[in-house]
Amino acid sequence: MTAATQALFLLGSHQPGWLACAGVPLFISDRRLRPYKTLPRAAAPWALDSGGFTELKDYGDWTTSPEDYVIRVRRYRDQIGRLMWAAPQDWMCEPAVIAGGRMGPLTFVGTGLSVAEHQRRTVENFLQLRDLAPDLPFVPVIQGYTLPEYLACVGLYEDAAVDLAAFPVVGLGSVCRRQGTAEAHDIITALRQRGIPRLHGFGVKTLGLARYGHLLCSADSLAWSLDARREGTPLPGCTRHKNCANCLRYALRWRTGVINTLPKSPGHRPR
Repeated sequence: MTAATQALFLLGSHQPGWLACAGVPLFISDRRLRPYKTLPRAAAPWALDSGGFTELKDYGDWTTSPEDYVIRVRRYRDQIGRLMWAAPQDWMCEPAVIAGGRMGPLTFVGTGLSVAEHQRRTVENFLQLRDLAPDLPFVPVIQGYTLPEYLACVGLYEDAAVDLAAFPVVGLGSVCRRQGTAEAHDIITALRQRGIPRLHGFGVKTLGLARYGHLLCSADSLAWSLDARREGTPLPGCTRHKNCANCLRYALRWRTGVINTLPKSPGHRPR
């Protein structure tokens, strides 16, 4: 067992230009990078969010093909550099994503499919991306909503001869809205017991990190932007904006606070 380390925390950002100047690991969405004709060069390692949450929320389906996604990811890898890994075009399994309706302030059109179908499509997409571009660092994502469903998704990967333990990180989907719960803790514990030690928690905030951060390899969060918008008043010295929802200074300060509270872990950081 290695010496204790903290989970790697990726600061979520909707400002791709920060890749060139933030100097910390970032989590950036493909949906934000797509419009850029000239891409920034990364000053630190980063990971790519496929933008699936917004895709399924707004359209109930993926509007971009795996072939087009591969073209963009290859461009990001080559022109931005320092890409650690890229999420696949996975299918989240929260009830509102499937049935439609509201999740907090957000409204979902609904896919009308089953959890099992979302899982099948998630695994199928990963396999397709891997076949299309074996040179790109796509990682598998485990989807589900209940513990038996997550374990069933693991079984789909096993049936496809995908060794989840061999990847530098494996994404854990559909837990961010339950991120501070005992249920999320139990799911992560069970997956680790199945031999998947390097899990990435999507959208895990401070409550979740405090509860099970020591069981994660890495995590990301964009919660700082909502916090800044709710606070309303910008930081002292921030005179060019009404709030700090798009402020690098605020984001880095928030990140430092999160890092200082992260529990120690005997796990490994992603390579």
